Amino acid sequence: MSELLIMPVPVFSTLANAAFALRREVFVWEQKVPEAEEHDADDLSATHFAAIAEGEVVGTLRLIEQDVHVKIGRVAVRSQFRGRGIARNMIRRAMDHARQNGHSRFYLTAQSDKLGFYESLGFVAFGPEFRDGGMPHRAMRDYDKASAVLID
Repeated sequence: MSELLIMPVPVFSTLANAAFALRREVFVWEQKVPEAEEHDADDLSATHFAAIAEGEVVGTLRLIEQDVHVKIGRVAVRSQFRGRGIARNMIRRAMDHARQNGHSRFYLTAQSDKLGFYESLGFVAFGPEFRDGGMPHRAMRDYDKASAVLID
Protein backbone atom coordinates (compact mmCIF):
# COMPACT_ATOMS: atom_id res chain seq x y z
CA MET A 1 0.00 0.00 0.00
CA SER A 2 1.17 3.50 -0.71
CA GLU A 3 1.62 6.07 2.02
CA LEU A 4 -1.33 6.47 4.38
CA LEU A 5 -2.36 10.01 5.30
CA ILE A 6 -4.76 10.50 8.21
CA MET A 7 -6.09 13.97 8.83
CA PRO A 8 -9.02 15.90 10.31
CA VAL A 9 -11.31 17.25 7.59
CA PRO A 10 -13.94 20.02 7.75
CA VAL A 11 -17.51 18.71 7.76
CA PHE A 12 -18.56 20.27 4.42
CA SER A 13 -15.30 19.64 2.58
CA THR A 14 -14.80 17.39 -0.44
CA LEU A 15 -12.85 14.93 1.75
CA ALA A 16 -15.61 14.84 4.38
CA ASN A 17 -18.16 14.17 1.64
CA ALA A 18 -15.99 11.26 0.43
CA ALA A 19 -15.81 10.01 4.04
CA PHE A 20 -19.61 10.18 4.33
CA ALA A 21 -19.91 8.22 1.07
CA LEU A 22 -17.57 5.60 2.55
CA ARG A 23 -19.70 5.40 5.69
CA ARG A 24 -22.77 4.80 3.54
CA GLU A 25 -20.89 2.09 1.62
CA VAL A 26 -19.82 0.30 4.82
CA PHE A 27 -22.74 0.83 7.17
CA VAL A 28 -25.78 1.07 4.89
CA TRP A 29 -24.81 -1.15 1.94
CA GLU A 30 -22.60 -3.75 3.63
CA GLN A 31 -23.98 -3.90 7.15
CA LYS A 32 -27.58 -2.96 6.36
CA VAL A 33 -27.81 -0.14 8.92
CA PRO A 34 -30.97 1.85 8.16
CA GLU A 35 -29.90 4.93 6.19
CA ALA A 36 -31.95 7.18 8.47
CA GLU A 37 -29.75 6.08 11.41
CA GLU A 38 -26.38 6.51 9.69
CA HIS A 39 -26.20 10.33 9.75
CA ASP A 40 -27.22 12.35 12.78
CA ALA A 41 -26.94 15.85 14.21
CA ASP A 42 -23.53 15.00 15.72
CA ASP A 43 -22.06 15.01 12.20
CA LEU A 44 -22.35 18.82 12.16
CA SER A 45 -20.24 19.35 15.29
CA ALA A 46 -17.95 16.30 15.22
CA THR A 47 -14.31 16.33 14.20
CA HIS A 48 -14.13 14.03 11.17
CA PHE A 49 -10.99 12.17 10.12
CA ALA A 50 -10.21 10.74 6.72
CA ALA A 51 -7.57 8.14 5.91
CA ILE A 52 -6.26 8.60 2.38
CA ALA A 53 -4.33 5.99 0.39
CA GLU A 54 -3.83 5.53 -3.33
CA GLY A 55 -5.63 8.83 -3.97
CA GLU A 56 -8.84 7.71 -2.26
CA VAL A 57 -10.54 8.10 1.11
CA VAL A 58 -10.21 4.54 2.44
CA GLY A 59 -11.12 5.11 6.09
CA THR A 60 -12.99 7.49 8.33
CA LEU A 61 -14.09 8.11 11.89
CA ARG A 62 -15.45 10.97 13.93
CA LEU A 63 -14.81 12.42 17.39
CA ILE A 64 -17.62 13.99 19.40
CA GLU A 65 -16.64 16.11 22.39
CA GLN A 66 -19.02 15.39 25.27
CA ASP A 67 -19.04 16.60 28.88
CA VAL A 68 -16.88 13.86 30.44
CA HIS A 69 -15.22 12.25 27.44
CA VAL A 70 -14.65 12.25 23.70
CA LYS A 71 -16.76 9.71 21.85
CA ILE A 72 -15.11 7.87 18.97
CA GLY A 73 -17.60 6.75 16.35
CA ARG A 74 -18.45 5.80 12.79
CA VAL A 75 -15.15 3.97 12.32
CA ALA A 76 -15.17 2.58 8.78
CA VAL A 77 -12.57 1.20 6.37
CA ARG A 78 -13.24 0.35 2.72
CA SER A 79 -13.46 -3.45 2.39
CA GLN A 80 -10.47 -3.93 0.09
CA PHE A 81 -8.24 -1.95 2.52
CA ARG A 82 -9.15 -3.85 5.70
CA GLY A 83 -6.50 -5.82 7.55
CA ARG A 84 -3.79 -3.21 6.91
CA GLY A 85 -3.93 -1.39 10.24
CA ILE A 86 -5.87 1.60 8.91
CA ALA A 87 -8.53 1.63 11.65
CA ARG A 88 -5.88 1.22 14.37
CA ASN A 89 -3.83 4.10 12.92
CA MET A 90 -6.90 6.32 12.55
CA ILE A 91 -7.97 5.75 16.15
CA ARG A 92 -4.48 6.46 17.47
CA ARG A 93 -4.19 9.60 15.34
CA ALA A 94 -7.64 10.83 16.42
CA MET A 95 -6.92 10.17 20.11
CA ASP A 96 -3.59 12.00 19.80
CA HIS A 97 -5.42 14.93 18.20
CA ALA A 98 -7.94 14.99 21.07
CA ARG A 99 -5.15 14.80 23.67
CA GLN A 100 -3.41 17.76 22.03
CA ASN A 101 -6.67 19.64 22.58
CA GLY A 102 -6.78 18.79 26.29
CA HIS A 103 -8.90 15.64 26.29
CA SER A 104 -7.88 12.43 28.04
CA ARG A 105 -11.03 10.32 28.36
CA PHE A 106 -12.47 8.30 25.49
CA TYR A 107 -15.68 6.34 24.97
CA LEU A 108 -17.16 4.36 22.11
CA THR A 109 -19.79 1.79 21.29
CA ALA A 110 -18.38 -1.19 19.45
CA GLN A 111 -20.04 -3.86 17.41
CA SER A 112 -19.81 -6.89 19.68
CA ASP A 113 -17.69 -8.86 17.21
CA LYS A 114 -15.10 -6.03 17.26
CA LEU A 115 -14.52 -5.94 21.05
CA GLY A 116 -11.11 -7.64 20.81
CA PHE A 117 -9.89 -5.01 18.37
CA TYR A 118 -10.81 -2.15 20.70
CA GLU A 119 -9.47 -4.02 23.74
CA SER A 120 -6.12 -4.17 21.93
CA LEU A 121 -6.23 -0.35 21.89
CA GLY A 122 -6.81 -0.17 25.65
CA PHE A 123 -10.60 -0.02 25.79
CA VAL A 124 -12.69 -2.03 28.26
CA ALA A 125 -16.32 -3.02 27.70
CA PHE A 126 -18.92 -2.19 30.33
CA GLY A 127 -22.67 -2.50 30.69
CA PRO A 128 -25.02 -4.85 28.89
CA GLU A 129 -25.06 -5.62 25.19
CA PHE A 130 -27.55 -3.52 23.20
CA ARG A 131 -28.67 -3.22 19.59
CA ASP A 132 -27.66 -0.28 17.42
CA GLY A 133 -28.27 -0.15 13.69
CA GLY A 134 -29.69 -3.67 13.98
CA MET A 135 -26.41 -5.14 15.36
CA PRO A 136 -25.29 -6.06 18.89
CA HIS A 137 -22.97 -3.49 20.50
CA ARG A 138 -21.21 -2.88 23.82
CA ALA A 139 -20.16 0.40 25.37
CA MET A 140 -16.40 0.73 25.93
CA ARG A 141 -14.14 3.24 27.65
CA ASP A 142 -10.44 3.71 27.96
CA TYR A 143 -8.57 2.18 30.87
CA ASP A 144 -6.16 4.18 32.98
CA LYS A 145 -3.34 1.70 33.56
CA ALA A 146 -1.49 4.02 35.95
CA SER A 147 -4.28 4.05 38.52
CA ALA A 148 -5.80 0.70 37.44
CA VAL A 149 -9.32 2.08 37.49
CA LEU A 150 -11.92 2.52 34.81
CA ILE A 151 -12.40 6.10 33.74
CA ASP A 152 -16.04 7.19 33.92
